[in-house]
Amino acid sequence: MTYRTATEAFLNGVRTLIPLTPGVVPFGLITGVMAIEMGMSPGMSMGMTLLFYSGSAQLVALQLLQNGALPVTIVVTALIINLRFIMYSASLAPHLHHLPRRWTWPVSYLLSDQSYALCTLKFSSGELGRFAPHFYAGTAVAMWLTWQLSVFAGVYLGASIPETWSLSFAVPLSFLALLVPGIRGAASLGAAVTGGLIAVSAVSLPYNLGLVTASLGGVIAGLLIESTGKKNLSSASASHVERETP
Repeated sequence: MTYRTATEAFLNGVRTLIPLTPGVVPFGLITGVMAIEMGMSPGMSMGMTLLFYSGSAQLVALQLLQNGALPVTIVVTALIINLRFIMYSASLAPHLHHLPRRWTWPVSYLLSDQSYALCTLKFSSGELGRFAPHFYAGTAVAMWLTWQLSVFAGVYLGASIPETWSLSFAVPLSFLALLVPGIRGAASLGAAVTGGLIAVSAVSLPYNLGLVTASLGGVIAGLLIESTGKKNLSSASASHVERETP
């Protein structure tokens, strides 16, 4: 799709993100409820949400706080969980590095799993053209608002949310919705399968290291499969040329 204006690209980014909100809202509600149940004030809960802007790290930090963990343990654990954003940033950097500094800081803060998954495929295909940053901004701002409002609702609804709603079940579904469209070949399929198997096998590792291990394992598997495929293609091309050479 070719965009004529930056506003059009931004609004389409917002519309692209909206179908993923049903999987994000329950996650935010749970986070808000958990913060209040721990005795945090609404202001402190929202302040933490604005500072972290990482649902998984925030939930784990709340759990560690509830268990009386040392502050340094909480900080290190949150950093480990968010290591995946380094990989995300490295992937998006070639497409966003030309932005001025006043934009790169907000862009970095607003990075999320959902925005990355939606944008990386479109960035790679080149279909967004010069308005790629504006499309990304649309997805990122929409995701940020969804998360903040969801946590806000959880903070003020609190225990009034019935357990029968099974809100936590919607979280993995949202990530599946992001994963499936991204599987476009043997490399991405191998990365997904390898990462999933490692994540399940390493779920008991301390400090949520299973998540980081699975991410790295998936990336390595994908790169190996892609490299092997290129070598096989080169060998096949060379053999074809040799057969045609008189």
